[in-house]
Amino acid sequence: MSESRKAYSVLAMNTLAFTICFAVWTMNGVLVTHLVTTGVFDWSALQIGVLMATPVLTGSLLRLPVGLLTDRYGGRPVYFVLMLLAALALVYNSRVDDFAGFFLAALGFGLSGASFAVGIVYTSVWFSKQRQGTALGVFGAGNAGSAITLLAAPSLLKGLTDGGADPEGWRTLPLIYAAALGATAVLFWYFTYPRMTPHGAEKTLRQRLSPLGSVRVWRFGAYYFLVFGAFVALSQWLVPYYVRFYEFPLAAAGVLAAIFSLPSGLIRALGGWLSDKFGARRIMYWVLGTCVAGCFLLIFPRMDVVSPGDGLSASADGRIESISDTQMVVRSALTGRATTYTIEATSQERPSALATASSDLHNLRVLPERVSWKQWGQKIEIGTDGSETRRPFQVGDTVKKKELLARGRTQISFQANVYVFTLIVFVVGIAMGIGKAAVYKHIPDYFPEEVGVVGGLVGVIGGLGGFVCPILFGQLLDMTGLWTSCWMFLFLVSAGCLWWMHRVVERMLREKMPGLVQRIDRHDAPVSDEVLAS
Repeated sequence: MSESRKAYSVLAMNTLAFTICFAVWTMNGVLVTHLVTTGVFDWSALQIGVLMATPVLTGSLLRLPVGLLTDRYGGRPVYFVLMLLAALALVYNSRVDDFAGFFLAALGFGLSGASFAVGIVYTSVWFSKQRQGTALGVFGAGNAGSAITLLAAPSLLKGLTDGGADPEGWRTLPLIYAAALGATAVLFWYFTYPRMTPHGAEKTLRQRLSPLGSVRVWRFGAYYFLVFGAFVALSQWLVPYYVRFYEFPLAAAGVLAAIFSLPSGLIRALGGWLSDKFGARRIMYWVLGTCVAGCFLLIFPRMDVVSPGDGLSASADGRIESISDTQMVVRSALTGRATTYTIEATSQERPSALATASSDLHNLRVLPERVSWKQWGQKIEIGTDGSETRRPFQVGDTVKKKELLARGRTQISFQANVYVFTLIVFVVGIAMGIGKAAVYKHIPDYFPEEVGVVGGLVGVIGGLGGFVCPILFGQLLDMTGLWTSCWMFLFLVSAGCLWWMHRVVERMLREKMPGLVQRIDRHDAPVSDEVLAS
């Protein structure tokens, strides 16, 4: 078989294996929720959180050692053994009866999350630098495995438990996942071929870990914390966001959250192709810039701003003859003519039309809505001791020319419109999906012989982001009382990554092309083709 056909066969099996592994990695989110809501197990909120987080945490932490093993022994045997071990843990999961058993099982099948570190190395060694971005993007589309679990597992559980008539039927679900993982491992072994990273077997452990001292590695990790870690966190966080902020039912909230997560996972292949064609750094500029702009637009919460508006003043000196909710009649002291001043009947606190509009979070308003109204002012009286008292206007009160009779009020309603919100979130998700591929395009370019260890560490940082961000989102919500506080945090992270990358690019330009930078800074003579070529 030609090398080209072998490469595509490996890519196809890598992507399939990663998809199944990612589906396994996220299984606990559905299974644990089912077991608690149906009363099979009575776990506390803390225990539920631990069981859901354990696979994510262990799969993330193990990416670095698994990447080291891949550099040492090659992707084919490491991937095969990893899938078999995760499958055995799933079989064990089907037999447990308490929290400790579920915890140990989660530690075991959490290995499936480390498959990313293997696949990155094993894919990159089969493709040239010019095609690595596209190949890694195709492989990374296996993130869509989480959507398989979200869409299929609830229906499987309903069928396996006969709609709740057979509560113990849930035990078949881990077995189904184990069978799928085992079958994938067998197919993987028969349709892939051995290939090592350059000089991978010759290096000592110290030599393998040496790239971790490079600041560049940690910078790539910061990017991946945002585009992968925040992506994983938002995939979970958006469901309660839609339910509690926009008051959507759970099913609708899940669909809207999928608008963010599913396209972002699938578009990773496009991010790889764009990185190959235009360069990973240029793509990251667009990705980080989009995240900065999108998160900034999502910061503003639903709020009402009330400001003084255009009031109503007396046209001449006079005395109030009558006053109602909408009219005031003032007779002029000079001419004896009666002047009627009219305002609209509105609530003194909030016009009913605006109150109704602002409470409807599902309407299609995009721009802020403004309502202005007037309410009768107050008579100001100065006592003999210089003290000031205020009371409502009454019949018989005298008024002076230009005295304020009715105060103006303007209220502007800013609404986090759900459709505009979803559109911006969709754009941010697309940017994150492209960014995931662009980050990993950097690694084989800068560290061609240490893809496993560097990719493993970057993956660890990104995975930890998926574990840490939901906790930070919850703490920020408790501190501020604002659901949009999560976007404030992500805006700062995005802006920090963009600033860091731009500073590095500026420094590289000054070191490699000082003449070009000086000319750009001075805005003087045009830059010659020779300088650009240098």
